[in-house]
Amino acid sequence: MACSRISAVIRCKSSYINGSRRLSTSKPVQAALKVGDAIPSASLFEHNPNTKLNSSELFGSGKHVIFGVPGAFTPTCSESHLPGYIEKHNELKKKGIASINCVAVNDPFVMKAWGETHNATGKIRMLADIQAEFTKALGLEIDLSAVLGNVRSKRYAMVVENGIVKQLLVEPSGIELTCSAANKLMSEI
Repeated sequence: MACSRISAVIRCKSSYINGSRRLSTSKPVQAALKVGDAIPSASLFEHNPNTKLNSSELFGSGKHVIFGVPGAFTPTCSESHLPGYIEKHNELKKKGIASINCVAVNDPFVMKAWGETHNATGKIRMLADIQAEFTKALGLEIDLSAVLGNVRSKRYAMVVENGIVKQLLVEPSGIELTCSAANKLMSEI
């Protein structure tokens, strides 16, 4: 199954009652981020809650890889997704990638511990999206409350250059690992 590339803007109709008056509005709801879009401005955290970073500043210049995972220490994320990017670190750097960044809706302490457990330190920036602010701004959230307790990130990989999305690979199911794996992204760069 091919990666999904969602690019539509959806119009949703909402009606509500304000006193005795019924109002109807149509407001745009942005679907998932697409190639050519600017990376949104949102808060991410590294190592602890005091290291708040702004995504548009962090990825505003240079060429960066960002990959999103449903959760730290989860099986596929720990056995394949993160290790694949650690393994491809040097090859990605040779292709001009300034930083490789893993984003998950977890707290920064968990992200730091997960990175240390997999020897990602110095290779992969482990960024916590504490309240899914970045994930929701991308339009890549998925409700995994039944298994992981809350809204999480779909599994994806992207290349951002000077703040603009140049490549975006989103898993069709949101959770399987096919097109967002490091070797697949490498073939796209």
